[in-house]
Amino acid sequence: MAGGYGRYRALIFTAMFVGYTLYYFNRKTFSFVMPAVMAEVPLGKDELGLITSSQSAAYAISKFVSGVLSDRLSARWLFSSGLLLVGLVNVLFSWSSSVAAFAGLWFLNGLAQGLGWPPCGKILRKWFEPSQFGTWWAILSTSMNLAGGLGPIVAALVSLHYDWRMTLSFSGFICVVVSFVCLVLIKNEPSDVGLPNIEQGPKKGKKGSSSENSTLTELLLSPYLWVLSTGYLVVFGVKTCCTDWGQLFLIQERGQSMLVGSSYMSALEIGGLVGSIAAGYLSDRAVARVGLSNYGNPRHTLLLSMMAGMCVSMFLFRVTVTGNSPKENHFWTVALQPLADLTGLKEHELWILTLGAVFGFSSYGPIALFGVIANESAPANLCGTSHAIVALMANVGGFLAGLPFSTIAKHYSWATAFWVAEITCTGSTVAFFLLRNIRTKMGRIPRKAD
Repeated sequence: MAGGYGRYRALIFTAMFVGYTLYYFNRKTFSFVMPAVMAEVPLGKDELGLITSSQSAAYAISKFVSGVLSDRLSARWLFSSGLLLVGLVNVLFSWSSSVAAFAGLWFLNGLAQGLGWPPCGKILRKWFEPSQFGTWWAILSTSMNLAGGLGPIVAALVSLHYDWRMTLSFSGFICVVVSFVCLVLIKNEPSDVGLPNIEQGPKKGKKGSSSENSTLTELLLSPYLWVLSTGYLVVFGVKTCCTDWGQLFLIQERGQSMLVGSSYMSALEIGGLVGSIAAGYLSDRAVARVGLSNYGNPRHTLLLSMMAGMCVSMFLFRVTVTGNSPKENHFWTVALQPLADLTGLKEHELWILTLGAVFGFSSYGPIALFGVIANESAPANLCGTSHAIVALMANVGGFLAGLPFSTIAKHYSWATAFWVAEITCTGSTVAFFLLRNIRTKMGRIPRKAD
């Protein structure tokens, strides 16, 4: 029996990993080939902004709708259909030459992109034990890092031999082929292949499917859903502030070079990759040790620790990095001197990279955990909807990290804007700590289990 689960899990996870890597790669193909497109089709900054923004708006809407649909439609069909549409849109894009066609097709790409992740969460929950769910969720999320890191290199290599139209057509064609492979390999749940379904939910309590089914109203009236949503909004918003504006802060206000600024961003992403996997694995260990219950969650301890790490690393980033950093003697200058001698970098550059890696580790970990907790704390029939709601709130945080954040920087300074983000993150961490033991099981709970 275990062998049967293992074989299907390996096939299904591999299909989803490859499929979502292609999802993400084909979300960014226009960015990868943008210089080549501009050399052929005259596009100004406004036109480029229109094309990329149309995709972002469509993706935010579609991801929410897809989360709701994944509770009502076959997750396998939803995932495969989205990948098929993404491939077809990329092929059609390669045949187009007008700004209107580019913007319209990239809007459709955004709509199709939203069909990717919510079905993955649904399928992972059906196929993996609660004590494995976080690890596999985190590993699957690294497909985005893989596509984002290797994508520009692959696109550049292909462009040496083919033009941008052939690059998009080839990429789209691969998506179409893989979408059919995913449809064959992915199964919604173990019962589809004659295996018993995995029991979800709290370790203690009555067994039975009827207790798992709740109404949308019962889900929306669960206070924990909104505690998670608010926490996710703040964490994702603060993370976006640092990824979008951290480089400008270092260059414009702290007198660092462009190389240091871009290196900070790379260190942040590398730390984020490690943080995502660590958060999933370590929180799964906690779940395996004590199990899930109706009140509190074993993942909270790690979540709060990482949120506190965000606050501390932001404070140090704002306070210790100055224009005089190379001349100043701090405790970390002495500590990093051996590594500086080994790498050839200056101590203050290593310190900035260290802060970037620590912030990435501490912010991407909670981002993974909020998604996992929103999914596993919801009733089985509404876990996609639960994740869709908290993800929508995260998108709101991402929006607030844009124009509102830059407006604060415009009227005051980048340091003041980052101080506001730091205080907001600290307040959210304290509030989440105080509410950590509230009822975390969303929806209806049988009276005996409660």
